[in-house]
Amino acid sequence: MANNTPVKTGFIFLLLFAVLMALFILDIFSGSVSITAGDIWNTLFASGSETTNTIIFSFRLPKAVTAVLAGMALSVAGLQMQTVFRNPMAGPDVLGITSGASLGVAFVVMGFSGSISPAFISSFGNWMIAAASWAGSGVLMMVILALSARIRDIMTILILGIMLSSGISAIVILMQYFSSESLLKSYVVWTMGSLGNLTGNQLTVLSISVSVGIALSLVSSKMLNALLLGENYAASMGLNVKTARFAVFTCSSILAGSVTAFCGPVGFIGIAVPHVARLLLRTSNHSLLIPATIMTGAAVMLLSDIIAQLPGYGRNLPLNAVTSILGIPIVIWIIVRNRKFSGF
Repeated sequence: MANNTPVKTGFIFLLLFAVLMALFILDIFSGSVSITAGDIWNTLFASGSETTNTIIFSFRLPKAVTAVLAGMALSVAGLQMQTVFRNPMAGPDVLGITSGASLGVAFVVMGFSGSISPAFISSFGNWMIAAASWAGSGVLMMVILALSARIRDIMTILILGIMLSSGISAIVILMQYFSSESLLKSYVVWTMGSLGNLTGNQLTVLSISVSVGIALSLVSSKMLNALLLGENYAASMGLNVKTARFAVFTCSSILAGSVTAFCGPVGFIGIAVPHVARLLLRTSNHSLLIPATIMTGAAVMLLSDIIAQLPGYGRNLPLNAVTSILGIPIVIWIIVRNRKFSGF
């Protein structure tokens, strides 16, 4: 696959940034309450009304920031897994990582909630949910890593990932069956995906977690380039393959687990967005792919949030339904095109 010229690559990044900014602003405008550009300008740079201040700073701006963070995290996690497994269909939801994170959250929400004091939840509950999600996704990643060391066939690994995901779903169903009605309702609503239910403390935890994961992914770009060429080649270059894979899996667990903890098990973003970035840049160089994937993922998640708000209807669609509608055609296109633009 031929790389774009530096000038064309720079233009693509500039275009991605412009689209991202436009969607971010449009997302702030979107909602059941109509707000003019003048109202937003006064709120941000002058003295807006109390109602407008509340709508923007307490609801719309945090939701837009959450969309950016979630899109970045899921997309980069998907890119890393596609590279490590050298398979275009790998992703947090396909390999069961999202299911593992969901199990961790379910274990806290439906398993321990009754025995945790409100004071403890107020102080450490958000970090506990995030840690449970990381642990669930991390355990699944380690299981898949162990299987991939023994089984070389990628399709078999994907099938095993789907089976593990189904097994985890069965465990969660049993937990739902024995949980109270209020906890069950909270968990079911959580599984639909949402960007607008985060508190200030939760957004802080998500921001820190995603920032750490993105920083680790940027540092690991050279390792990913080496792994893309095969483990034998990477080892011949002096790369410790086991350490590299563990580092990448840890990073992916943090990214996918953090988003799943606070936004629900959002699907298809991690699979589809990396391919859009590859198609735009026509390169497999992760030093370029990771920033492009970050910007593209953030833009796609903002677009999903805008669509989910059903402008003019005053109701919100489940986020997972929107990301599936946007992501499934891309996944089908990947299969039909037989990896022509996948970069593998």
